[in-house]
Amino acid sequence: MPARRKYPPDLIERGVQMVLERRRNGPGRSSIMREVGEILGIHPEVLRHWVNKAETEADRQPTTILNDDRIRRLEEENANLRRINGILKAAAVLFASEIEPGAPF
Repeated sequence: MPARRKYPPDLIERGVQMVLERRRNGPGRSSIMREVGEILGIHPEVLRHWVNKAETEADRQPTTILNDDRIRRLEEENANLRRINGILKAAAVLFASEIEPGAPF
């Protein structure tokens, strides 16, 4: 079994970027991995693994960030609505007491 080669992170990132750019320009081509692999001196299957991993991470990460942001906004909105609800209840009690003095509010 051949020894594993450790590729520098910038080479991995560049290879993934090149594949994704070429996919956008020519999505029907199946030889993109081979072409980019030849340019960078990387086996196409190694490159395919990197691209799949990057796509999987990209699918997961924005969703988590978006969900965290959405939860934060909803919590802020909920707190604001509770505050407004309290104000409206106090106003209703005030107006009800002006209309019917001695009403059981």
